Amino acid sequence: MSRTTSAPPTRLLPSLIPGSAARAFWPYLLPGLALLTLIVIVPLVWNIYLTFTSYRGIRPPEWIGLENWEKLFADEVFWTSFGNSIAMVVAMVVVPTLLGLVLAAMLFDLIGKKFGGKLASFFRATYYLPQILPGVIAAIVIGWILRPQNGALNEVLEGVGLGGLAHNWLGSPDTALPSIMVIMIWVQLGYPIVIFMAALERVDPELYEAAELDGANWIQRFRSITVSIIRPEIFVVTLTCTIAALKVFGPIYTLTGGGPGTSTIVPAYYAYSEFFQSQQVGYGATIATALTVVIAAVSIVFIVFQTRLERKEEEI
Repeated sequence: MSRTTSAPPTRLLPSLIPGSAARAFWPYLLPGLALLTLIVIVPLVWNIYLTFTSYRGIRPPEWIGLENWEKLFADEVFWTSFGNSIAMVVAMVVVPTLLGLVLAAMLFDLIGKKFGGKLASFFRATYYLPQILPGVIAAIVIGWILRPQNGALNEVLEGVGLGGLAHNWLGSPDTALPSIMVIMIWVQLGYPIVIFMAALERVDPELYEAAELDGANWIQRFRSITVSIIRPEIFVVTLTCTIAALKVFGPIYTLTGGGPGTSTIVPAYYAYSEFFQSQQVGYGATIATALTVVIAAVSIVFIVFQTRLERKEEEI
C-alpha cells in the first residue's frame, strides 16, 4: 500500500534587511516620514501655536490666549471670505463635476463609437489643456481678455453691436465674483472629464448593448449604468475638487487681489494678506488654521459617507 506524502510547507524567503519580515518595510518609510515631519507637521504645530499669540514677524511672539479666535468669529471679512468659498465650490466642484460627467459619457459612448477613439481623445486633451497651463499665466491671459479698455471680450461685444454690455468685469463688485467663477469652471472642467473617461474604460460594453436592446435611451443608460459604476471616481473628483476650491489662491491673487472691496476675497488670500500685508502673523495663522480644520472636516465627512454607501451596496 503506497503512502502519499504531503508537500513540505513553503518557507518565506528571509528578508535582506536585518530583523523580522514584519518590520522590513520601515526603513523605506523613514525618509518620507522625515520629510513629512519637517515640511508638514512642524510648520503645522508652529502655525497652531501662533494662533494664540500676537506676532508681527520681528519680535518674539507674545501669548494672548484666545483673542485671535474671538476676533475671528466676529470678523465679517472672514465670514465673507467663506461665503465666497461656497461660490468657488459651485464653480470648481458642482458645475465641472456634473458637466464633466455628461461630457465624458458623450465622448466615450457617442463620439468614441461613431467617430473613433482618436477624435474623443482629441476633445479630451482640449478640455484638459487649461489644467496644464500654469495658473498665473492663465490668469494673466484672462486678465487681458477681461480688461475694461481694449479687452478682447469688450472689443468683441463692440464689434457685434452689443457695446452696451461692455463692462469692467473684474473691477465691478457685481461682476467680479461671477467672472472668477466662469474662469474657474473653464480651468477645472478638464480634470473630471479625464478621470471619468478613464473610469469608463472598465465598464463592460455588453451592459450598454443589453440596455440598448431593451429599449433604454442614452439618458437612461447614463443614469443606470454610467453613474452607478463610476461612483467611486465621482467621489474622488468631488473630494479633490472641494479641497482645491476651499484653498484657491492663485487666480484671486493675480486677477483681483480679493477686490473690489471684499467681493472676491477667499480664506487663503485673507490669510496671506494678514501675514504679509498687515503683518498680523498671529491672526493670519488663525485664519489658516481655521481653513485647515474645515478642509479636514469636509474630507472626513466625504470618506465616511462613501464608506457607508459602499457597505450598503455590499449588503444588498
